[in-house]
Amino acid sequence: MQKLLTVLFALAATTLFSGPVAAQSRIKDIAAIEGVRTNQLVGYGLVVGLNGTGDSLRNAPFTRQSLEGMTERLGVNIRGANANTKNTAAVLVTADLPAFATPGARIDVGVASLGDAKSLLGGTLIVTSLQGADGQVYAVAQGSVQTGSVSGSGSSGSSVTRGVPTAGRIASGATVEAETGFQFGNMQEVRLTLRNPDFTTAQRVAAAINTAFPNTALAENGSVVALRAPPQMGMAGFISRVENLPVAVDVPAKVIIDEVNGVIVMGDAVRVSTVAIAQGNLTISVQETPQVSQPAPFSQGQTVVVPDSAVTVEEELGREIRIVNGSTSLSTLVNGLNALGVSPRDMISILQAIKAAGALQAEIEVM
Repeated sequence: MQKLLTVLFALAATTLFSGPVAAQSRIKDIAAIEGVRTNQLVGYGLVVGLNGTGDSLRNAPFTRQSLEGMTERLGVNIRGANANTKNTAAVLVTADLPAFATPGARIDVGVASLGDAKSLLGGTLIVTSLQGADGQVYAVAQGSVQTGSVSGSGSSGSSVTRGVPTAGRIASGATVEAETGFQFGNMQEVRLTLRNPDFTTAQRVAAAINTAFPNTALAENGSVVALRAPPQMGMAGFISRVENLPVAVDVPAKVIIDEVNGVIVMGDAVRVSTVAIAQGNLTISVQETPQVSQPAPFSQGQTVVVPDSAVTVEEELGREIRIVNGSTSLSTLVNGLNALGVSPRDMISILQAIKAAGALQAEIEVM
């Protein structure tokens, strides 16, 4: 019986004095691998086959020049001709090249008009090379443009448009022609970059990795954790195991305030010292009731308007000074503020006043 009481007391003490268990996240959800990223591609091309909604060649000289150059490559010379077609539009083509895309892979592309085209609906993008920041061609795009927009017009000139008809996408519209040359498998060391830099989180990430794979991780600062794969394991296999390790993320005490929409977001680490708060509404009303003053019959007086003003002051009752005790959790703070019965916009002013009084142990960020 005495042993049972001892165990019960130990469990009660553990429950009473232990802090809340921090939520854990996988390393892959809180950090990115340096160098493993997408690459932006861009190209200039022509969309043809439009139903009279393309660029006006008189107002878009670059479209005319592109059309002349394209037809010359196909063996047709139209330079100097009076071409005024509106079935062609000059466009910019963009795409994101994945980190390990190989030649032959298909990727999506976006298409956006450059000139005065009214719509790209139904058009076809002619072969367009997509270049990276280094000027090298990494993909080639071609296909039918899908805008996802709806438009209609009447003979009187009225029109209705839903969506953006001058921009669209081509699903799997580009073929990868070259790799970026990033040799991840041959790297001896990689670095993890935390999406939300924090020294405590970086140390916890390094500790979790070293627990599973001793002497393989080192937190260089609050944002970067350097990794070195064990000799018997490749870098890809090592990263696949590391990114699934759970880590308790440390969140700084911060209050985010959006005054325009009246939104307040508070982190779990926000604390408030004991403080007294009073909040109430004061309404002042001024009512004007003009009175007409007329002279007696056959007198020499004049009819005049005499102003009559009534000023009243109303103050909302029942709002007493409330004491918000030193918070031990976010729920205690929220319950204390809700006890005041104020709106979110009034709560914004209260939080800023508490911060000014030095009783809010958190950073306030106003969006």
